[in-house]
Amino acid sequence: MNTLATNPVVTILETLHREAAISDRELMETMMARLNAPETSADQVMADLFAKEKADYRSVYHDYAGNFLAVSPRYGQFLYMMARPCKARRIVEFGTSMGISTIYLAAALRDNSGGQLISSEMEHTKVTRARASLDAAGLADLVDIREGDALETLRSIEEPVDFLLLDGAFSLYLPVLKLIEPWLAPGAVIFGENAFDPDYLAYLDNPINGYLSQMLPLDEGRGNGFAVRVG
Repeated sequence: MNTLATNPVVTILETLHREAAISDRELMETMMARLNAPETSADQVMADLFAKEKADYRSVYHDYAGNFLAVSPRYGQFLYMMARPCKARRIVEFGTSMGISTIYLAAALRDNSGGQLISSEMEHTKVTRARASLDAAGLADLVDIREGDALETLRSIEEPVDFLLLDGAFSLYLPVLKLIEPWLAPGAVIFGENAFDPDYLAYLDNPINGYLSQMLPLDEGRGNGFAVRVG
């Protein structure tokens, strides 16, 4: 069975992706304008944003409360495709946003004969929208969206995690990974969308920490990282 190919999931994802493209267009145009400025590189733009997050990630995150900042349809399908063969039964997601990636992952759980997706989101309006979309898609029974700071909401996991998606504030990828790490099952997969934090990448690349990792050639320029818990 492929829940992604059924209605109302198809219709809801099409609507969300269409709205995301419109919502984020101005933001992307602003970033492109910075990239086209003299003596400015993509690395510098990301470094500036990362520095702001390090200083106050809550403030920066609230700045994008109206933006979807969602995974692309291709990446969403890839997440579904990865969750299926690893037979994920328990998934943790950092950064629900409007619930696009959450729907892809919940669909995989449905087709894996059930399970639970624990997702964390700070913005109340995004939580409300995500819950409504999941309910309309018939997937709400598989998802526990925890509203608030992920460093607090994801403290209570207490069961093995097969799949971890990091797609929130870049500067929190490593702290969230370390928070979930005691619960990662052997062979658990970890995806970091926009994984630009050098400390996070260095942690995964250090064999002593028990991971194998590499960057994925998906959605070029978005720094999509993939890791497997082998230690």
